[in-house]
Amino acid sequence: MRIKTDVPNNTLLENFKAHLINQDLAPKTIRGYSHDLKLFSEWIASISLEKPISMVQVSVVDLAAFRKYLTEEKSQKPATVNRRIQSLRLFYRWLKEQKYIESNPSEKLHFIRVSKHQKPYAITREEVLSILRAANSSPHKMGKRNFALVQLMLQTGMRVSEVADLKQENTKIKAHGGFVRIVGKGMREREVPLNTSARKALSEYWEAIGWASPKNPVFFSNRKTALSARTIQKIIANIVKRAGITRIQVSNNTFRHTFAANYLKSNPGKLVELSSLLGHESLNTTAIYTWPTGEDLAKDLERIPLNVLGE
Repeated sequence: MRIKTDVPNNTLLENFKAHLINQDLAPKTIRGYSHDLKLFSEWIASISLEKPISMVQVSVVDLAAFRKYLTEEKSQKPATVNRRIQSLRLFYRWLKEQKYIESNPSEKLHFIRVSKHQKPYAITREEVLSILRAANSSPHKMGKRNFALVQLMLQTGMRVSEVADLKQENTKIKAHGGFVRIVGKGMREREVPLNTSARKALSEYWEAIGWASPKNPVFFSNRKTALSARTIQKIIANIVKRAGITRIQVSNNTFRHTFAANYLKSNPGKLVELSSLLGHESLNTTAIYTWPTGEDLAKDLERIPLNVLGE
């Protein structure tokens, strides 16, 4: 495959911006990506001794040098640097898809590990199973509803206010797919796919109640009234208490954090995609999930060459 090194950097950036616009991203998000990439393009030009370097000729060494420039010379915060790295990853993934490059150098570019902050707590698989069992055995014949409620939040990362506002007409379930259409903060609308666990739980819940109508809320009380966000919080607190989870304090936000942590564990580096699923306006907000845990740092220190007594 012939690499298109003759395409000017400005043209590449303009074409990429057009791609982002076609993806229907928020104008503020597009401006952020464009700014990050323009900064990188200007830096590439500044270090060129002779002929300017084309962005399609960049290697992972160049990207790592740019990351070092941002942290050491520009003294930018880790969250800002990680956002710029994510912009580069998205850009170079697009270059490869458009056959401008054979391999993506950004795939080997790591985010900055931030030790001074703490990643939001997530619950373990065993704790998830305990919570699901407690939800399924809820009294007053609310087992299937509460099981579906917990599954939806764990499998989509929805905010509790979004769950309370969700209508049946905005929930589509098919044999091999489905999604929920959510209107989140700032009236920004997004679609979040439903995986098998979420679809099965919702389907069994609706089949059990036999009360479906497009304008109805997805979750309601035994009096057929919509559950408020506050009521959902109380339901979750009661389920967690019956599940006997004491390691950490678990709330509806913990479900959202657990979804995010597991998504990134299964899909390393896909911060943009996670940001879209969570309905974040800024990647800086999503970058919190790239922060290391104390366990991560301990393992890193065990591997350093100075640790001569390590196993």
